[in-house]
Amino acid sequence: MQLSEQELVRREKLNALRNLGINPYPAALYPTDHTSEKIKQEFTEGKKVVIAGRLMSRRIQGKASFAELQDADGRVQVYFNRDEICTGEDKTQYNEVYKKLLDIGDFIGVEGELFTTKVGEKTVMVKDFTLLSKALRPLPLPKTDKDGNTFDEFNDPELRYRQRYADLVVNPQVKDVFVKRTKLFNAMRDFFNDRGYFEVETPILQPIPGGAAARPFVTHHNSLDIPLYMRIANELYLKRLIVGGFDGVYEFSKNFRNEGMDRTHNPEFTAMEIYVAYKDYNWMMDFCEQLLEFCAIAVNGTTKVTFGDHEIDFKAPYARVTMTDAIKHFSGFDITDKTEEEIRSAAKEMGIEVDDTMGKGKLIDEIFGEKCEGNYIQPTFITDYPKEMSPLCKEHRDNPELTERFELMVCGKEIANAYSELNDPIDQRERFEDQLKLSEKGDDEAMFIDHDFLRALEYGMPPTSGMGIGMDRLIMYLTNNQSIQEVLFFPQMRPEKKAVTLTEEEKAVVSILKSTSPIDLNELKSKSGLSNKKWDKTIKGLTKNKLAKVDKTEEGLLVELL
Repeated sequence: MQLSEQELVRREKLNALRNLGINPYPAALYPTDHTSEKIKQEFTEGKKVVIAGRLMSRRIQGKASFAELQDADGRVQVYFNRDEICTGEDKTQYNEVYKKLLDIGDFIGVEGELFTTKVGEKTVMVKDFTLLSKALRPLPLPKTDKDGNTFDEFNDPELRYRQRYADLVVNPQVKDVFVKRTKLFNAMRDFFNDRGYFEVETPILQPIPGGAAARPFVTHHNSLDIPLYMRIANELYLKRLIVGGFDGVYEFSKNFRNEGMDRTHNPEFTAMEIYVAYKDYNWMMDFCEQLLEFCAIAVNGTTKVTFGDHEIDFKAPYARVTMTDAIKHFSGFDITDKTEEEIRSAAKEMGIEVDDTMGKGKLIDEIFGEKCEGNYIQPTFITDYPKEMSPLCKEHRDNPELTERFELMVCGKEIANAYSELNDPIDQRERFEDQLKLSEKGDDEAMFIDHDFLRALEYGMPPTSGMGIGMDRLIMYLTNNQSIQEVLFFPQMRPEKKAVTLTEEEKAVVSILKSTSPIDLNELKSKSGLSNKKWDKTIKGLTKNKLAKVDKTEEGLLVELL
Protein backbone atom coordinates (compact mmCIF):
# COMPACT_ATOMS: atom_id res chain seq x y z
CA MET A 1 0.00 0.00 0.00
CA GLN A 2 1.48 3.32 -1.10
CA LEU A 3 0.84 6.10 1.43
CA SER A 4 0.76 9.82 0.81
CA GLU A 5 3.03 12.18 2.69
CA GLN A 6 0.18 13.25 4.99
CA GLU A 7 -0.74 9.65 5.71
CA LEU A 8 2.86 8.86 6.64
CA VAL A 9 2.98 11.88 8.97
CA ARG A 10 -0.24 10.80 10.68
CA ARG A 11 1.19 7.33 11.30
CA GLU A 12 4.27 8.92 12.86
CA LYS A 13 1.95 10.89 15.16
CA LEU A 14 0.13 7.67 15.99
CA ASN A 15 3.40 6.13 17.19
CA ALA A 16 4.30 9.30 19.11
CA LEU A 17 0.96 9.16 20.96
CA ARG A 18 1.58 5.55 21.91
CA ASN A 19 5.08 6.46 23.12
CA LEU A 20 3.43 9.00 25.42
CA GLY A 21 1.25 6.22 26.84
CA ILE A 22 -1.89 7.46 25.05
CA ASN A 23 -4.12 4.82 23.48
CA PRO A 24 -5.31 6.34 20.17
CA TYR A 25 -8.29 3.95 20.07
CA PRO A 26 -9.53 3.54 23.68
CA ALA A 27 -12.26 0.98 24.39
CA ALA A 28 -13.94 2.62 27.36
CA LEU A 29 -17.30 4.40 27.20
CA TYR A 30 -17.03 8.19 26.95
CA PRO A 31 -19.76 9.73 29.17
CA THR A 32 -21.21 12.54 27.00
CA ASP A 33 -24.11 14.52 28.44
CA HIS A 34 -24.58 17.15 25.71
CA THR A 35 -24.67 17.50 21.93
CA SER A 36 -23.83 20.57 19.88
CA GLU A 37 -27.55 21.23 19.40
CA LYS A 38 -28.38 20.80 23.08
CA ILE A 39 -25.60 23.23 24.03
CA LYS A 40 -27.10 25.91 21.79
CA GLN A 41 -30.71 25.28 22.79
CA GLU A 42 -30.06 25.03 26.56
CA PHE A 43 -27.14 27.40 26.84
CA THR A 44 -26.27 28.64 30.31
CA GLU A 45 -23.14 30.63 31.04
CA GLY A 46 -20.69 28.57 33.13
CA LYS A 47 -22.60 25.31 32.69
CA LYS A 48 -20.40 22.18 32.79
CA VAL A 49 -20.71 19.93 29.74
CA VAL A 50 -19.17 16.75 28.33
CA ILE A 51 -19.30 16.40 24.55
CA ALA A 52 -17.58 14.37 21.86
CA GLY A 53 -17.11 14.70 18.13
CA ARG A 54 -14.78 15.09 15.20
CA LEU A 55 -12.24 17.95 15.11
CA MET A 56 -13.11 19.86 11.93
CA SER A 57 -11.10 23.09 12.10
CA ARG A 58 -8.78 24.97 14.43
CA ARG A 59 -6.83 28.21 14.68
CA ILE A 60 -3.80 27.89 16.97
CA GLN A 61 -2.39 31.13 18.40
CA GLY A 62 0.38 30.25 20.80
CA LYS A 63 -1.06 29.04 24.08
CA ALA A 64 -4.69 29.39 22.94
CA SER A 65 -6.75 27.98 20.11
CA PHE A 66 -10.29 28.06 18.78
CA ALA A 67 -11.57 24.90 17.10
CA GLU A 68 -14.79 23.36 15.82
CA LEU A 69 -16.17 20.03 16.95
CA GLN A 70 -18.72 18.23 14.75
CA ASP A 71 -21.16 15.65 16.12
CA ALA A 72 -24.37 14.10 14.80
CA ASP A 73 -26.31 17.34 15.34
CA GLY A 74 -23.90 19.86 13.85
CA ARG A 75 -20.90 21.91 14.97
CA VAL A 76 -19.95 23.80 18.12
CA GLN A 77 -16.98 26.05 18.82
CA VAL A 78 -14.51 24.92 21.50
CA TYR A 79 -11.72 26.99 23.06
CA PHE A 80 -8.41 25.43 24.11
CA ASN A 81 -6.25 27.37 26.54
CA ARG A 82 -2.97 25.85 27.69
CA ASP A 83 -3.26 27.05 31.28
CA GLU A 84 -6.88 25.89 31.62
CA ILE A 85 -6.00 22.41 30.38
CA CYS A 86 -2.55 22.06 31.99
CA THR A 87 -2.91 23.60 35.46
CA GLY A 88 0.46 22.30 36.65
CA GLU A 89 3.96 22.68 35.26
CA ASP A 90 3.61 19.83 32.75
CA LYS A 91 2.21 21.36 29.55
CA THR A 92 2.51 18.21 27.41
CA GLN A 93 -1.25 17.75 26.99
CA TYR A 94 -1.52 21.09 25.18
CA ASN A 95 1.93 21.71 23.74
CA GLU A 96 2.50 18.20 22.40
CA VAL A 97 -0.77 16.30 22.20
CA TYR A 98 -3.14 19.09 21.09
CA LYS A 99 -0.81 21.29 19.05
CA LYS A 100 1.41 18.65 17.42
CA LEU A 101 -0.23 15.24 17.51
CA LEU A 102 -3.92 15.94 16.85
CA ASP A 103 -5.20 16.41 13.30
CA ILE A 104 -8.36 17.56 11.58
CA GLY A 105 -10.67 14.54 11.48
CA ASP A 106 -9.65 13.09 14.86
CA PHE A 107 -12.40 12.21 17.31
CA ILE A 108 -11.98 13.75 20.75
CA GLY A 109 -14.01 14.02 23.92
CA VAL A 110 -14.15 17.36 25.73
CA GLU A 111 -15.00 18.32 29.31
CA GLY A 112 -15.56 22.01 29.79
CA GLU A 113 -17.68 25.02 30.69
CA LEU A 114 -19.90 27.15 28.48
CA PHE A 115 -19.12 30.80 27.82
CA THR A 116 -19.88 33.43 25.19
CA THR A 117 -17.06 35.01 23.19
CA LYS A 118 -16.75 38.76 22.61
CA VAL A 119 -18.41 38.34 19.21
CA GLY A 120 -21.34 36.42 20.73
CA GLU A 121 -20.34 32.85 19.80
CA LYS A 122 -21.55 30.16 22.21
CA THR A 123 -18.41 28.23 23.05
CA VAL A 124 -17.05 25.44 25.26
CA MET A 125 -14.02 26.35 27.39
CA VAL A 126 -12.01 23.10 27.38
CA LYS A 127 -10.88 21.90 30.83
CA ASP A 128 -9.77 18.48 29.64
CA PHE A 129 -9.86 16.46 26.44
CA THR A 130 -9.42 12.80 25.47
CA LEU A 131 -8.38 11.37 22.12
CA LEU A 132 -11.08 8.87 21.15
CA SER A 133 -9.97 7.90 17.63
CA LYS A 134 -7.00 8.95 15.51
CA ALA A 135 -7.81 9.55 11.82
CA LEU A 136 -5.03 8.24 9.57
CA ARG A 137 -6.42 9.61 6.31
CA PRO A 138 -7.03 13.37 5.79
CA LEU A 139 -10.64 14.37 5.13
CA PRO A 140 -11.37 15.77 1.64
CA LEU A 141 -12.32 19.17 3.08
CA PRO A 142 -12.85 22.18 0.78
CA LYS A 143 -10.37 25.04 1.03
CA THR A 144 -11.09 28.77 1.07
CA ASP A 145 -8.65 31.45 -0.06
CA LYS A 146 -8.22 34.93 1.43
CA ASP A 147 -10.89 36.32 -0.91
CA GLY A 148 -13.47 33.78 0.28
CA ASN A 149 -13.34 31.63 -2.85
CA THR A 150 -13.90 27.93 -2.20
CA PHE A 151 -12.03 25.25 -4.12
CA ASP A 152 -11.21 21.52 -3.87
CA GLU A 153 -14.80 20.79 -2.87
CA PHE A 154 -15.69 17.12 -2.46
CA ASN A 155 -18.40 17.15 -5.13
CA ASP A 156 -17.42 14.53 -7.70
CA PRO A 157 -20.50 12.23 -7.75
CA GLU A 158 -18.62 8.98 -8.22
CA LEU A 159 -16.22 9.71 -5.37
CA ARG A 160 -19.08 10.84 -3.14
CA TYR A 161 -21.10 7.66 -3.73
CA ARG A 162 -18.09 5.38 -3.28
CA GLN A 163 -16.97 7.18 -0.13
CA ARG A 164 -20.33 8.08 1.37
CA TYR A 165 -18.72 8.08 4.83
CA ALA A 166 -16.49 10.99 3.79
CA ASP A 167 -19.35 12.66 1.90
CA LEU A 168 -21.51 12.71 5.05
CA VAL A 169 -18.70 14.28 7.08
CA VAL A 170 -17.69 17.09 4.72
CA ASN A 171 -21.07 17.80 3.06
CA PRO A 172 -23.54 18.17 5.96
CA GLN A 173 -26.50 18.80 3.63
CA VAL A 174 -26.24 15.19 2.42
CA LYS A 175 -27.27 13.95 5.85
CA ASP A 176 -30.48 16.01 5.64
CA VAL A 177 -31.62 13.87 2.68
CA PHE A 178 -31.31 10.69 4.71
CA VAL A 179 -32.99 12.23 7.74
CA LYS A 180 -35.95 13.05 5.49
CA ARG A 181 -35.86 9.50 4.11
CA THR A 182 -36.31 8.13 7.63
CA LYS A 183 -39.10 10.63 8.27
CA LEU A 184 -40.88 9.35 5.16
CA PHE A 185 -40.73 5.72 6.32
CA ASN A 186 -41.88 6.68 9.82
CA ALA A 187 -44.78 8.75 8.46
CA MET A 188 -45.94 5.95 6.19
CA ARG A 189 -45.79 3.44 9.05
CA ASP A 190 -47.80 5.77 11.28
CA PHE A 191 -50.42 6.23 8.55
CA PHE A 192 -50.84 2.46 8.12
CA ASN A 193 -50.63 1.56 11.80
CA ASP A 194 -53.24 4.15 12.75
CA ARG A 195 -55.63 2.37 10.37
CA GLY A 196 -54.94 -1.02 11.91
CA TYR A 197 -52.80 -2.53 9.15
CA PHE A 198 -50.11 -5.02 10.07
CA GLU A 199 -46.41 -4.78 9.12
CA VAL A 200 -44.97 -8.16 8.05
CA GLU A 201 -41.82 -9.72 6.59
CA THR A 202 -41.70 -12.08 3.62
CA PRO A 203 -38.85 -14.11 2.04
CA ILE A 204 -36.05 -12.46 0.09
CA LEU A 205 -34.77 -15.77 -1.28
CA GLN A 206 -37.63 -17.26 -3.30
CA PRO A 207 -38.04 -20.50 -5.29
CA ILE A 208 -40.01 -18.59 -7.95
CA PRO A 209 -39.43 -14.89 -8.71
CA GLY A 210 -43.05 -13.72 -8.79
CA GLY A 211 -45.10 -10.57 -8.41
CA ALA A 212 -43.52 -8.50 -11.19
CA ALA A 213 -42.23 -8.63 -14.76
CA ALA A 214 -38.47 -8.32 -14.25
CA ARG A 215 -35.22 -10.23 -14.70
CA PRO A 216 -34.13 -11.76 -11.37
CA PHE A 217 -30.77 -12.44 -9.76
CA VAL A 218 -30.20 -16.18 -9.47
CA THR A 219 -28.30 -17.98 -6.71
CA HIS A 220 -27.96 -21.59 -5.54
CA HIS A 221 -28.77 -23.27 -2.22
CA ASN A 222 -26.05 -25.85 -1.63
CA SER A 223 -27.82 -28.02 0.98
CA LEU A 224 -31.08 -28.25 -0.96
CA ASP A 225 -29.28 -28.25 -4.32
CA ILE A 226 -31.88 -25.94 -5.87
CA PRO A 227 -31.77 -22.55 -7.61
CA LEU A 228 -33.17 -19.63 -5.64
CA TYR A 229 -34.02 -16.13 -6.81
CA MET A 230 -33.54 -12.80 -5.10
CA ARG A 231 -36.91 -11.18 -4.56
CA ILE A 232 -38.15 -9.00 -7.44
CA ALA A 233 -41.42 -8.26 -5.57
CA ASN A 234 -43.24 -9.43 -2.45
CA GLU A 235 -46.77 -9.28 -3.87
CA LEU A 236 -47.62 -12.98 -3.99
CA TYR A 237 -46.51 -13.62 -0.41
CA LEU A 238 -48.53 -10.68 0.93
CA LYS A 239 -51.63 -11.94 -0.87
CA ARG A 240 -51.07 -15.36 0.70
CA LEU A 241 -51.43 -13.59 4.06
CA ILE A 242 -54.73 -12.05 2.95
CA VAL A 243 -55.85 -15.62 2.13
CA GLY A 244 -54.72 -16.56 5.64
CA GLY A 245 -57.06 -14.07 7.27
CA PHE A 246 -55.26 -10.74 7.68
CA ASP A 247 -57.43 -7.78 6.62
CA GLY A 248 -54.50 -5.49 5.87
CA VAL A 249 -50.76 -6.16 5.58
CA TYR A 250 -47.83 -4.08 4.40
CA GLU A 251 -44.06 -4.45 4.04
CA PHE A 252 -41.08 -2.27 3.23
CA SER A 253 -39.12 -4.69 1.10
CA LYS A 254 -35.67 -4.77 -0.42
CA ASN A 255 -36.15 -5.92 -4.02
CA PHE A 256 -33.48 -6.93 -6.54
CA ARG A 257 -33.71 -6.76 -10.33
CA ASN A 258 -30.90 -7.82 -12.63
CA GLU A 259 -31.42 -4.98 -15.08
CA GLY A 260 -29.77 -1.74 -16.13
CA MET A 261 -28.56 1.08 -13.88
CA ASP A 262 -29.25 4.75 -14.52
CA ARG A 263 -30.24 7.92 -12.69
CA THR A 264 -33.59 6.45 -11.63
CA HIS A 265 -32.80 2.72 -11.32
CA ASN A 266 -30.59 0.78 -8.92
CA PRO A 267 -30.47 -3.04 -8.97
CA GLU A 268 -31.28 -3.08 -5.25
CA PHE A 269 -34.17 -0.83 -4.25
CA THR A 270 -36.85 -0.35 -1.58
CA ALA A 271 -40.54 -0.75 -2.25
CA MET A 272 -43.54 -0.54 0.01
CA GLU A 273 -46.46 -2.85 -0.78
CA ILE A 274 -49.80 -2.87 1.02
CA TYR A 275 -52.84 -5.14 0.57
CA VAL A 276 -56.25 -4.46 2.10
CA ALA A 277 -59.15 -6.90 2.01
CA TYR A 278 -62.65 -5.90 0.84
CA LYS A 279 -61.35 -2.84 -1.08
CA ASP A 280 -60.99 -2.00 -4.79
CA TYR A 281 -58.74 0.22 -6.87
CA ASN A 282 -61.09 3.20 -6.60
CA TRP A 283 -60.76 3.08 -2.80
CA MET A 284 -56.99 2.65 -3.19
CA MET A 285 -56.73 5.81 -5.32
CA ASP A 286 -58.35 7.81 -2.53
CA PHE A 287 -56.11 6.07 0.02
CA CYS A 288 -52.96 6.74 -2.04
CA GLU A 289 -53.52 10.47 -2.44
CA GLN A 290 -54.34 10.85 1.27
CA LEU A 291 -51.18 8.89 2.15
CA LEU A 292 -48.87 10.97 -0.05
CA GLU A 293 -50.35 14.26 1.14
CA PHE A 294 -49.75 13.12 4.75
CA CYS A 295 -46.17 12.02 3.98
CA ALA A 296 -45.24 15.22 2.13
CA ILE A 297 -46.32 17.30 5.13
CA ALA A 298 -44.51 14.98 7.57
CA VAL A 299 -41.25 15.25 5.61
CA ASN A 300 -41.26 18.89 4.48
CA GLY A 301 -44.06 20.61 6.41
CA THR A 302 -45.96 21.32 3.18
CA THR A 303 -47.60 19.45 0.29
CA LYS A 304 -45.60 21.47 -2.24
CA VAL A 305 -42.11 20.41 -3.30
CA THR A 306 -39.66 21.59 -5.94
CA PHE A 307 -38.25 18.98 -8.30
CA GLY A 308 -35.90 20.35 -10.92
CA ASP A 309 -37.77 23.08 -12.79
CA HIS A 310 -41.17 21.97 -11.49
CA GLU A 311 -43.21 22.69 -8.39
CA ILE A 312 -45.23 19.60 -7.51
CA ASP A 313 -48.24 19.66 -5.19
CA PHE A 314 -49.09 16.41 -3.42
CA LYS A 315 -52.33 17.81 -2.03
CA ALA A 316 -55.29 15.56 -2.82
CA PRO A 317 -57.23 14.97 -5.04
CA TYR A 318 -55.19 13.98 -8.13
CA ALA A 319 -56.28 13.92 -11.77
CA ARG A 320 -57.42 10.54 -13.19
CA VAL A 321 -56.88 9.60 -16.86
CA THR A 322 -57.42 6.21 -18.53
CA MET A 323 -54.46 4.70 -20.41
CA THR A 324 -56.54 4.52 -23.60
CA ASP A 325 -57.35 8.24 -23.40
CA ALA A 326 -53.73 9.12 -22.60
CA ILE A 327 -52.39 7.27 -25.67
CA LYS A 328 -55.13 8.67 -27.90
CA HIS A 329 -54.45 12.21 -26.64
CA PHE A 330 -50.67 12.19 -27.11
CA SER A 331 -50.29 9.89 -30.14
CA GLY A 332 -53.63 10.07 -31.95
CA PHE A 333 -53.81 6.25 -31.91
CA ASP A 334 -56.75 4.42 -30.31
CA ILE A 335 -55.65 1.06 -28.87
CA THR A 336 -59.25 -0.09 -28.34
CA ASP A 337 -60.01 -3.48 -30.03
CA LYS A 338 -56.66 -3.44 -31.88
CA THR A 339 -54.75 -6.66 -32.56
CA GLU A 340 -51.14 -7.24 -31.57
CA GLU A 341 -49.96 -6.73 -35.16
CA GLU A 342 -51.94 -3.50 -35.55
CA ILE A 343 -50.37 -2.13 -32.37
CA ARG A 344 -46.88 -3.24 -33.47
CA SER A 345 -47.32 -1.51 -36.84
CA ALA A 346 -48.58 1.66 -35.15
CA ALA A 347 -45.61 1.68 -32.78
CA LYS A 348 -43.19 1.36 -35.70
CA GLU A 349 -44.94 4.23 -37.50
CA MET A 350 -44.42 6.34 -34.38
CA GLY A 351 -40.69 5.59 -34.54
CA ILE A 352 -40.75 3.37 -31.46
CA GLU A 353 -38.28 0.50 -31.41
CA VAL A 354 -40.15 -2.80 -31.02
CA ASP A 355 -39.45 -6.46 -31.84
CA ASP A 356 -41.28 -9.75 -32.36
CA THR A 357 -40.76 -10.95 -28.77
CA MET A 358 -43.08 -8.21 -27.50
CA GLY A 359 -46.66 -9.16 -26.80
CA LYS A 360 -49.62 -6.81 -26.94
CA GLY A 361 -49.13 -5.55 -23.37
CA LYS A 362 -45.44 -4.80 -23.83
CA LEU A 363 -46.15 -2.94 -27.08
CA ILE A 364 -48.79 -0.75 -25.41
CA ASP A 365 -46.39 -0.10 -22.54
CA GLU A 366 -43.70 1.02 -25.01
CA ILE A 367 -46.12 3.44 -26.73
CA PHE A 368 -47.24 4.89 -23.41
CA GLY A 369 -43.65 5.23 -22.20
CA GLU A 370 -42.47 6.98 -25.35
CA LYS A 371 -45.46 9.21 -26.11
CA CYS A 372 -47.33 9.87 -22.86
CA GLU A 373 -45.37 9.26 -19.67
CA GLY A 374 -43.20 12.36 -19.69
CA ASN A 375 -46.18 14.70 -20.03
CA TYR A 376 -47.60 14.03 -16.58
CA ILE A 377 -45.82 16.39 -14.18
CA GLN A 378 -48.37 16.84 -11.39
CA PRO A 379 -49.54 13.67 -9.59
CA THR A 380 -51.87 11.89 -12.02
CA PHE A 381 -53.51 8.47 -11.85
CA ILE A 382 -53.30 6.56 -15.15
CA THR A 383 -56.10 3.97 -14.94
CA ASP A 384 -57.70 0.97 -16.64
CA TYR A 385 -54.74 -0.82 -18.23
CA PRO A 386 -55.21 -3.42 -20.99
CA LYS A 387 -55.46 -6.97 -19.62
CA GLU A 388 -52.26 -8.07 -21.39
CA MET A 389 -50.22 -5.62 -19.30
CA SER A 390 -51.52 -6.79 -15.92
CA PRO A 391 -51.42 -10.57 -15.34
CA LEU A 392 -52.15 -10.24 -11.58
CA CYS A 393 -54.97 -7.72 -11.88
CA LYS A 394 -58.75 -8.19 -11.84
CA GLU A 395 -60.69 -7.77 -15.08
CA HIS A 396 -62.47 -4.42 -15.33
CA ARG A 397 -66.07 -4.66 -14.18
CA ASP A 398 -67.33 -2.70 -17.23
CA ASN A 399 -64.89 -3.77 -19.98
CA PRO A 400 -63.40 -7.29 -20.16
CA GLU A 401 -60.49 -6.04 -22.33
CA LEU A 402 -59.23 -3.87 -19.46
CA THR A 403 -58.14 -4.32 -15.85
CA GLU A 404 -58.80 -2.37 -12.66
CA ARG A 405 -55.32 -0.96 -12.30
CA PHE A 406 -53.74 2.43 -11.83
CA GLU A 407 -50.25 3.87 -11.81
CA LEU A 408 -49.49 7.21 -10.19
CA MET A 409 -47.29 9.36 -12.42
CA VAL A 410 -45.23 12.28 -11.08
CA CYS A 411 -42.81 14.27 -13.25
CA GLY A 412 -43.10 11.66 -15.98
CA LYS A 413 -42.23 8.69 -13.74
CA GLU A 414 -44.30 6.02 -12.02
CA ILE A 415 -44.13 6.07 -8.21
CA ALA A 416 -47.14 3.89 -7.37
CA ASN A 417 -48.85 0.89 -8.97
CA ALA A 418 -52.11 -0.60 -7.71
CA TYR A 419 -54.83 -3.12 -8.60
CA SER A 420 -58.13 -4.54 -7.72
CA GLU A 421 -56.39 -7.86 -7.14
CA LEU A 422 -57.26 -10.90 -9.23
CA ASN A 423 -58.74 -13.52 -6.90
CA ASP A 424 -60.25 -15.93 -9.45
CA PRO A 425 -57.80 -18.90 -9.41
CA ILE A 426 -58.90 -20.20 -12.83
CA ASP A 427 -58.46 -16.80 -14.48
CA GLN A 428 -55.14 -16.38 -12.68
CA ARG A 429 -53.87 -19.73 -14.01
CA GLU A 430 -54.80 -18.71 -17.57
CA ARG A 431 -52.96 -15.39 -17.15
CA PHE A 432 -49.85 -17.20 -15.90
CA GLU A 433 -50.02 -19.55 -18.90
CA ASP A 434 -50.18 -16.53 -21.21
CA GLN A 435 -47.03 -15.23 -19.51
CA LEU A 436 -45.37 -18.60 -20.11
CA LYS A 437 -46.07 -18.23 -23.83
CA LEU A 438 -44.36 -14.82 -23.79
CA SER A 439 -41.39 -16.39 -22.05
CA GLU A 440 -41.19 -19.04 -24.78
CA LYS A 441 -41.16 -16.22 -27.37
CA GLY A 442 -38.05 -14.80 -25.71
CA ASP A 443 -39.43 -12.29 -23.19
CA ASP A 444 -37.03 -12.74 -20.25
CA GLU A 445 -39.20 -10.49 -18.05
CA ALA A 446 -42.35 -12.61 -18.35
CA MET A 447 -43.70 -14.04 -15.07
CA PHE A 448 -43.16 -17.60 -13.87
CA ILE A 449 -46.14 -19.82 -12.98
CA ASP A 450 -46.36 -19.98 -9.18
CA HIS A 451 -48.35 -23.16 -8.48
CA ASP A 452 -48.31 -22.64 -4.71
CA PHE A 453 -49.83 -19.19 -5.11
CA LEU A 454 -52.55 -20.69 -7.32
CA ARG A 455 -53.20 -23.27 -4.61
CA ALA A 456 -53.56 -20.45 -2.06
CA LEU A 457 -56.10 -18.69 -4.30
CA GLU A 458 -58.08 -21.91 -4.58
CA TYR A 459 -58.65 -21.74 -0.82
CA GLY A 460 -60.30 -18.38 -1.47
CA MET A 461 -59.07 -14.79 -1.25
CA PRO A 462 -61.52 -11.99 -0.45
CA PRO A 463 -61.84 -8.98 -2.78
CA THR A 464 -58.60 -7.10 -2.20
CA SER A 465 -56.79 -4.03 -3.41
CA GLY A 466 -53.00 -3.80 -3.36
CA MET A 467 -50.52 -1.01 -4.00
CA GLY A 468 -46.76 -0.73 -4.39
CA ILE A 469 -44.77 2.50 -4.01
CA GLY A 470 -41.14 3.00 -5.03
CA MET A 471 -39.71 4.53 -1.86
CA ASP A 472 -36.41 5.61 -3.41
CA ARG A 473 -38.12 7.49 -6.22
CA LEU A 474 -40.61 9.09 -3.84
CA ILE A 475 -37.88 10.46 -1.60
CA MET A 476 -36.11 11.79 -4.71
CA TYR A 477 -39.17 13.97 -5.34
CA LEU A 478 -39.48 15.04 -1.71
CA THR A 479 -35.81 16.13 -1.52
CA ASN A 480 -35.35 17.51 -5.06
CA ASN A 481 -32.74 14.96 -6.13
CA GLN A 482 -32.60 13.99 -9.80
CA SER A 483 -30.49 10.88 -9.20
CA ILE A 484 -31.44 7.79 -7.20
CA GLN A 485 -27.81 7.51 -6.08
CA GLU A 486 -28.31 10.68 -4.03
CA VAL A 487 -30.98 9.04 -1.85
CA LEU A 488 -29.22 5.70 -1.27
CA PHE A 489 -26.45 5.56 1.30
CA PHE A 490 -24.46 3.04 -0.74
CA PRO A 491 -25.69 2.79 -4.35
CA GLN A 492 -24.39 0.03 -6.57
CA MET A 493 -21.23 1.13 -8.40
CA ARG A 494 -19.08 -0.33 -11.12
CA PRO A 495 -15.92 -1.97 -9.76
CA GLU A 496 -13.42 0.64 -8.64
CA LYS A 497 -10.39 0.79 -10.88
CA LYS A 498 -7.22 0.16 -8.95
CA ALA A 499 -4.57 2.83 -9.25
CA VAL A 500 -1.93 1.73 -11.72
CA THR A 501 1.68 2.81 -11.31
CA LEU A 502 3.10 3.56 -14.75
CA THR A 503 6.69 3.29 -15.84
CA GLU A 504 8.31 6.35 -17.40
CA GLU A 505 8.01 4.69 -20.83
CA GLU A 506 4.29 3.99 -20.27
CA LYS A 507 3.70 7.58 -19.17
CA ALA A 508 5.37 8.82 -22.35
CA VAL A 509 3.21 6.60 -24.59
CA VAL A 510 0.02 7.60 -22.73
CA SER A 511 0.97 11.26 -23.24
CA ILE A 512 1.19 10.67 -27.01
CA LEU A 513 -2.14 8.82 -27.02
CA LYS A 514 -3.83 11.68 -25.17
CA SER A 515 -3.02 13.99 -28.06
CA THR A 516 -3.62 11.46 -30.86
CA SER A 517 -5.92 8.48 -30.41
CA PRO A 518 -6.45 6.18 -32.20
CA ILE A 519 -3.06 6.11 -33.89
CA ASP A 520 -1.22 3.65 -36.14
CA LEU A 521 0.85 1.27 -33.99
CA ASN A 522 4.04 1.78 -36.01
CA GLU A 523 3.63 5.55 -35.91
CA LEU A 524 3.14 5.42 -32.14
CA LYS A 525 6.22 3.24 -31.72
CA SER A 526 8.24 5.66 -33.83
CA LYS A 527 7.05 8.69 -31.84
CA SER A 528 7.86 6.97 -28.54
CA GLY A 529 11.51 6.45 -29.55
CA LEU A 530 11.64 3.19 -27.59
CA SER A 531 13.80 0.19 -28.43
CA ASN A 532 12.02 -2.95 -29.62
CA LYS A 533 12.36 -4.61 -26.22
CA LYS A 534 11.11 -1.58 -24.26
CA TRP A 535 8.31 -1.00 -26.78
CA ASP A 536 7.02 -4.57 -26.44
CA LYS A 537 7.07 -4.34 -22.65
CA THR A 538 5.38 -0.93 -22.66
CA ILE A 539 2.51 -1.74 -25.04
CA LYS A 540 1.88 -5.05 -23.25
CA GLY A 541 1.74 -3.23 -19.90
CA LEU A 542 -0.75 -0.64 -21.18
CA THR A 543 -3.06 -3.24 -22.73
CA LYS A 544 -2.84 -5.55 -19.71
CA ASN A 545 -3.90 -2.72 -17.39
CA LYS A 546 -6.67 -1.76 -19.85
CA LEU A 547 -5.28 1.71 -20.42
CA ALA A 548 -4.99 1.14 -24.16
CA LYS A 549 -6.19 -1.36 -26.74
CA VAL A 550 -4.86 -2.53 -30.11
CA ASP A 551 -7.41 -3.15 -32.88
CA LYS A 552 -6.81 -4.84 -36.21
CA THR A 553 -8.40 -2.81 -39.04
CA GLU A 554 -8.20 -2.70 -42.82
CA GLU A 555 -5.69 0.15 -42.49
CA GLY A 556 -3.51 -1.87 -40.10
CA LEU A 557 -3.05 -2.04 -36.33
CA LEU A 558 -4.48 0.95 -34.44
CA VAL A 559 -3.80 1.83 -30.79
CA GLU A 560 -6.56 3.59 -28.84
CA LEU A 561 -6.45 5.14 -25.36
CA LEU A 562 -9.16 3.73 -23.09
